[in-house]
Amino acid sequence: MSDHAAVRLEPGDVAPPLGLVDDHGHEHTWKDHAGQRVVLYVYPAAMTPGCTTQACDFRDSLDSLAAAGITVLGLSPDKPDKLAKFREKEGLTFPLLSDPDKAVLAAYGVYGEKKLYGKTVVGVIRSTFVVDVDAKGKARIERAMYAVKATGHVAKLRKDLGIA
Repeated sequence: MSDHAAVRLEPGDVAPPLGLVDDHGHEHTWKDHAGQRVVLYVYPAAMTPGCTTQACDFRDSLDSLAAAGITVLGLSPDKPDKLAKFREKEGLTFPLLSDPDKAVLAAYGVYGEKKLYGKTVVGVIRSTFVVDVDAKGKARIERAMYAVKATGHVAKLRKDLGIA
């Protein structure tokens, strides 16, 4: 399993490109978010209990995050049709990006070895990135949080960012 050596992004690093389609079939690049701070949160699978909890926490915090100038994007290896069902079922109002070949996930260091119920497996590592995108669409990592918990993560993120 050691061929899944994880990259770890750090504050100040250039954010790897997106170039992914969302649950509506629209492609997202960093240039689409020029001049914004973006929370890119990565989750293993739509419609699972932990991922649903986390997505709903982001949904319920969207107004305060938007008031602080932050855009939210979700990212998973799920295909767009599953993401659309997830969005509809949970009333999610932010884009859910699809990376079925896991290339972007790997570039962010969020696809690799992790512990699951005491066993080492290869999969998506629940993580969150705060990305500062300048007016020209150049994106830099502001914060990189790996192996976050689904429950309570959004509240902690808001606290860390000074958002009530």
